[in-house]
Amino acid sequence: MFRRLLPRSLLARNILLLVALVAVTQACSLTVLLHYVQRPRIERAAIVFADYVRTLDRVVAAIPLDPSGVAATRMGAQAQEPEHAAAKPAADLQHLLRTWQRDVFMEALRRHLPADMPVRWQAGEAEQLWIRMHVGGQPRWIGLPISEDVRVGGIATALALSTALALLAALTGYLIQRHLNRPLQDLAHAAQDIRAGSTPPPLPTDGPTEIAQVSGAFNQMTQALQQAEQTRALMLAGVSHDIRTPLTKLRLAMAMSIPRGADDAFVASAEGYLDHIETILQQFMDYAGSGEKEQPQPGDVNALVSQLAADFAGLGHEFELSLAELPPVPYRPVSLMRLLMNLMQNAVVYGKSGFSVRTWRDAACAYVAVGDRGTGIAAHELEQLKAPFSRGANARGHAGGTGLGLAIVERIARLHGGSLQFRPRDGGGLEAVVALPLQSPAA
Repeated sequence: MFRRLLPRSLLARNILLLVALVAVTQACSLTVLLHYVQRPRIERAAIVFADYVRTLDRVVAAIPLDPSGVAATRMGAQAQEPEHAAAKPAADLQHLLRTWQRDVFMEALRRHLPADMPVRWQAGEAEQLWIRMHVGGQPRWIGLPISEDVRVGGIATALALSTALALLAALTGYLIQRHLNRPLQDLAHAAQDIRAGSTPPPLPTDGPTEIAQVSGAFNQMTQALQQAEQTRALMLAGVSHDIRTPLTKLRLAMAMSIPRGADDAFVASAEGYLDHIETILQQFMDYAGSGEKEQPQPGDVNALVSQLAADFAGLGHEFELSLAELPPVPYRPVSLMRLLMNLMQNAVVYGKSGFSVRTWRDAACAYVAVGDRGTGIAAHELEQLKAPFSRGANARGHAGGTGLGLAIVERIARLHGGSLQFRPRDGGGLEAVVALPLQSPAA
């Protein structure tokens, strides 16, 4: 539960930790200030005030008895307890600090006054402290002015200054963390560029030691990947040249050595094996180079689907189209054409009938689904078809395949930042769904 509540980004986690530490520090500072600085100050003021009250009580107690009560009236004394005064007044939520100081003052005052001199507090606009004294020997309630020490003074300014410093510390920590996170963001963007098939510029290594080490290691990895890419390109070129050339020579040798009118079945079988070898070679070449160097550009996916459907229709394979309106989608033209051709060719070879292509979109992706009405495939085999050299049960009897077709489709889909999913089609058959992000993964 705690992990789920934590923010996912390092910046948010560090800022949350910093704010929590500042809050705990402020709470501890406030506790120390109130209990070890302000409370003793208020209690000392209450002791002095209690001495004044006891002195005043002795003075007014010595006044001769005045049946008419003129002296008591002049002092504002009254026999009954004031209506709006309370022994424990309610807390003021808008002035909690002031309420706390008032309560501390009254508690200390009660401790230092005799038991026959109760204390009441009258709240409101005209706050007064009522104490029962002995005027002319008679108990009377007298309202006294409140000591300024009871009210909030310099402590409010100190708290405001402390809060401002805490906010300044949090802001400074946020700016520092943003500065530290910038190299990590650059690293993430560079990794996305590599995933998209482009080569990012070297990362700067003049920052903090830890970040510089990560950036230097990433630059070394990028150089190693570039060397591996160059080696792979050289190997592919060598394979293409060194294998296709002997195949071409073999075709010419067969044509020249076998007399016209010889066993046509044997000739057709031999040429079929050569075509099979060339097809396998081409599939390996396609899988090894699935368009990483091709730059994505906005295009009309529906137009590409319609073009391929027309090409297949010219070969006698009709695809039913259901094309929704799509915005321009960033894609690699040759790679995406290869992806769709592989899916549509698989539908023709293994699906036999009911060919269809439909498109739609949501807020993030455009979707292309290629379906057929073939015998289908078990659900547990669907994901296995994405792995290289994997073939479904309905493909065992078909010659000429290597199990790389759908692996090529999966690789091209991931190169575009999308995905490939298989699902049973309503009414029977199988549907392959390709998701293409509406925003380029390199953006």
